Amino acid sequence: MLRRRLNRWLGGEERRVDSRTIYVGSRSANEAFIPPKFCDNRIVSSKYTVWNFLPKNLFEQFRRIANFYFLIIFLVQVIVDTPTSPVTSGLPLFFVITVTAIKQGYEDWLRHKADNEVNKYPVTVLEGGRRIRKESEKIKVGDVVEVEEDETFPCDLVLLQSSKEDGTCFVTTASLDGESNHKTHYTVPDIDEDLESLSATVECEQPQPDLYKFVGRMHIDKIQDPTVRSLGPENLLLKGATLKNTQKICGVAVYTGMETKMALNYQGKSQKRSAVEKSINAFLLVYLCILVSKALVCTTLKYVWQSNPGQDEPWYNEKTQKEKDTNFYLKMFTDFLSFMVLFNFIIPVSMYVTVEMQKFLGSYFITWDKDFFDPEIKEGALVNTSDLNEELGQVEYVFTDKTGTLTQNNMEFVECCIDGFQYKYRDANSDLDGICTTDGPVNKVRQKAVEEREELFLRALCLCHTVQVKEPTEQGHSQREEDMVDGLGVDGHLVHPVQEQRGFIASSPDEVALVKGAMRYGFTFMGLESKTMKILNRNNDVETYDLLHVLHFDPVRRRMSVIVRSKSGDILLFCKGADSSIFPRVRPEEVEKIRMHVERNATEGYRTLCVAYKLLSAEEYAQADAGLREARLVLQDREERLMAVYNQVETGMSLIGATAVEDRLQEEAAETMEALQGAGMKVWVLTGDKMETAKSTCYACRLFQKNTELLELTVRTLENGERRREERLYELLREYHKKAVQDAPPNKAGITRSWSSAGQDFGFIIDGATLSMVLNSSSESTSSHYKNLFLQICQNCTSVLCCRMAPLQKAQIVKMVKNSKGCPITLSIGDGANDVSMILEAHVGIGIKGKEGRQAVRNSDYAIPKLKHLKKLLLAHGHLYYVRISHLVQYFFYKNLCFILPQFLYQFFCGYSQQPLYDAAYLTMYNICFTSMPILAYSLLEQHISIEELLDNAALYREIAKNAMLRWGPFLCWTLLGVFHGLLFFFGVRCLFSNPALQDNGQVFGNWSYGTIVFTILVFTVTLKLALDTRHWTWINHFVIWGSLAFYVFFSFFWGGIIWPFLRQQRLYFVFANMLSSVSAWLVIILLILLSLLPEILLVVFRKPRGPHTRQRSEVSLLQISRWCPSHHYPTSI
Repeated sequence: MLRRRLNRWLGGEERRVDSRTIYVGSRSANEAFIPPKFCDNRIVSSKYTVWNFLPKNLFEQFRRIANFYFLIIFLVQVIVDTPTSPVTSGLPLFFVITVTAIKQGYEDWLRHKADNEVNKYPVTVLEGGRRIRKESEKIKVGDVVEVEEDETFPCDLVLLQSSKEDGTCFVTTASLDGESNHKTHYTVPDIDEDLESLSATVECEQPQPDLYKFVGRMHIDKIQDPTVRSLGPENLLLKGATLKNTQKICGVAVYTGMETKMALNYQGKSQKRSAVEKSINAFLLVYLCILVSKALVCTTLKYVWQSNPGQDEPWYNEKTQKEKDTNFYLKMFTDFLSFMVLFNFIIPVSMYVTVEMQKFLGSYFITWDKDFFDPEIKEGALVNTSDLNEELGQVEYVFTDKTGTLTQNNMEFVECCIDGFQYKYRDANSDLDGICTTDGPVNKVRQKAVEEREELFLRALCLCHTVQVKEPTEQGHSQREEDMVDGLGVDGHLVHPVQEQRGFIASSPDEVALVKGAMRYGFTFMGLESKTMKILNRNNDVETYDLLHVLHFDPVRRRMSVIVRSKSGDILLFCKGADSSIFPRVRPEEVEKIRMHVERNATEGYRTLCVAYKLLSAEEYAQADAGLREARLVLQDREERLMAVYNQVETGMSLIGATAVEDRLQEEAAETMEALQGAGMKVWVLTGDKMETAKSTCYACRLFQKNTELLELTVRTLENGERRREERLYELLREYHKKAVQDAPPNKAGITRSWSSAGQDFGFIIDGATLSMVLNSSSESTSSHYKNLFLQICQNCTSVLCCRMAPLQKAQIVKMVKNSKGCPITLSIGDGANDVSMILEAHVGIGIKGKEGRQAVRNSDYAIPKLKHLKKLLLAHGHLYYVRISHLVQYFFYKNLCFILPQFLYQFFCGYSQQPLYDAAYLTMYNICFTSMPILAYSLLEQHISIEELLDNAALYREIAKNAMLRWGPFLCWTLLGVFHGLLFFFGVRCLFSNPALQDNGQVFGNWSYGTIVFTILVFTVTLKLALDTRHWTWINHFVIWGSLAFYVFFSFFWGGIIWPFLRQQRLYFVFANMLSSVSAWLVIILLILLSLLPEILLVVFRKPRGPHTRQRSEVSLLQISRWCPSHHYPTSI
């Protein structure tokens, strides 16, 4: 591990060779052999060790400005003779550092625990013909590992042997790429059954993170005939994947530990900072300036006052010789530091730990919410990052995937088109597009298409796929559900009895839907055995085809093909793919018969695929076969060479027909999207699907309305003019900008549909190819201009649809909006591995626990079972979290200003002698004990508006948008309130002390009594103010509010009622008890508390709504007031 890191630091990553050589099996004794060094199989995701935890954690914590500041203050108190004890700042700092360290240490301990579970997992290794059980971390590169069904692969293995006769195995990679469907992997050909005698050399590329790429070759040493076999992704079993539907396999380890593809794909999520944290830092700088100003004022006035005769050295306080010899400027600097220490409590260091606890504990309310529980998957919501809870209440842009997010990703075969004739399975007789169609199996209906073409089309559906048949098991349906098998229980009378209990396994639900569709029309795929595909036709005859080659699907080609040999010796290529990929490769006259159906199906929201075939001559096949074999053996540029062969053989095909598969909308998808728009959020749909399908989904989700004018910027619109594409792009951008931005009414620009009163609603559509032109124009200035026009158009549209998007383009769009003017808060939501990039890019990433596995969930900040849960997550939880933490932050600054202002004013009456107003115990415990728990309970439990009201009235979300409660206006209001209370506390008590005799015996109160009275009024006022602000009372609120006040009284009696042996000065001995013996002290305490809270009480009385119908209106108006006034009160009926 250390060697690998050193290599990376020293540039070894760049200098290393492009391939690695791995020796499998025993080498002969006379052969010189030095085993190459590779990393071990340990996985390390933890951050700390026992030895580096303390220094590393302390270093990270003191990088935070507030912690570092208090450390400096503490050191100043230790070194310099300051008026307060080092304990007053050291204890709160120690408390904050300790709590944070415990939290981070616990989280890292959990990571260590998870690592140990993986590293200590027992595995079976074949050594010297024996099966040896080892810990996973002891596997070395070159070891032959045995894995049984339902076990996870401990490292990246090349498949050597399988228990299945055809040399295949089934794997699920949900933990890697998010795809929960089964994938088929193949053994390396020509491997003997006896692995003990195997002697081979594997040459493969160095470790790299691409899950779908693996290039290598295997030299099999045989005495008679040494052979070389190509290795590709189909031979590589990845760490983290799980073996399914196969009893056991054996494979050789090629990548281990932190060099496995899973480890290389693990990237620590970049630290996301919320808008609240940025506001805290800004407010902190303001209070730091106030602190420095106070210290400068007091230092200056001290030396001005001491410049008067007799003031610098009065007769009762003569200077020592040491003081006389001290440098004047050094003494002035020391005094400045002393004042800084005296006033340093205006900076609320304990606020950070309170915020951390509020976020950590508050996140459990999302996890515990029963409305987020989904009975289908028996799971609820998941919180991966508690630091962004309040950001859920600030979202301005929502970027959503389509398939699996807006839709269910549950494919159902709907209809097909053969030679231009429609075959609809579900509907009764109808007349569509002028063609008479009927439901039912093809062979029972007299259609215009030739029967041979019908059968050719159905054979193509049965052969052109990577579907595997799962045989029935004793466990029956229960195991089928566990293995996530699709396709059981197809309509009885159309399925042959033998096939009724068979299930299908595929990497894509589309493929299963098409195979099931062929079954409905009498052609049943029976499975693949030893490279032979079997089909049961309508006449119950079994047809066999030799599978020669599979040209796998990839997102660039957007198609896949198979080459098969029939029993008669004909070699056929069957191809299926997107219309944009198939149409250019077939004859134009065939396209026109199919295009109309494809476009109509796409408009109806169906997913469409086109099917074509080609009869290969012996020469064409020989050329393709040689090209494919040669390309698969090379180590460099294998993908490019394979692509060239694929493109060469997939030309001149004949178009047979097209299919339509339906993907239904998610439950309550339309209502959720409508609520988000009503809350003021802009919704953008980013999908890889074709435009027509995605547009139909947007209409179904109510993102586009009937009166929405669509502005389309796609390849199709760019080709409609005679000009060059780039000129046409600029022309359209100018035209759309004029229409959507320049000509829009002033109140309409930048506002969504839900509260626009007049004007035209616009929707914007762009595809991936056009987006590339916008983002990557020929010149940088042009690209920047295009991007600005594009952004302004999109920001003035109610919804935006981006279709044909690559995963990287999704992230680019999110980044572009995130960095635009105003830095709006963005949220991305998706369910698949292709959504991970945009989930990581957005301020808040939401993963959906869908059918495409858990890659999106693992990389998200929050995970929810269904799209409909997003509504409550944002409108209720997000709203409440933001209001709570905003109040917490403002309240902390306010109560610390109330605390320190009397201390500052006291200096004007004590000759700027740095005399503290409060006892050291009060200074230390004010933020830790006396006032911390009530605000923590408030920030966890407060519901200023009921959850039902928040969900019913989405417009309430807009009232807290753009960080409304943490702007400078509300901050100034809270600061002025703190100044008012501080002045009232100090001068109110000073008025009391103008009477010399405050006790029955004629004795007077001293300076510690003065400070104690001020402190008592302070604690009661700030606590009761929070009680007045509380609208949602629970027993916890009552306990912490009244309990904190009771604890203060008890502590004051206890602290002053005992002579403590460890204290040199007992400043508060019986001061508190003596103070309460004075009626005047009682009177002034009660009077000043009431005067301080009078504005709060009046606001509660006069703002209370008079009837049930005024509740909602009252809440909205009061929430607007809360932006500018810290005393925001809401109806107590909630």
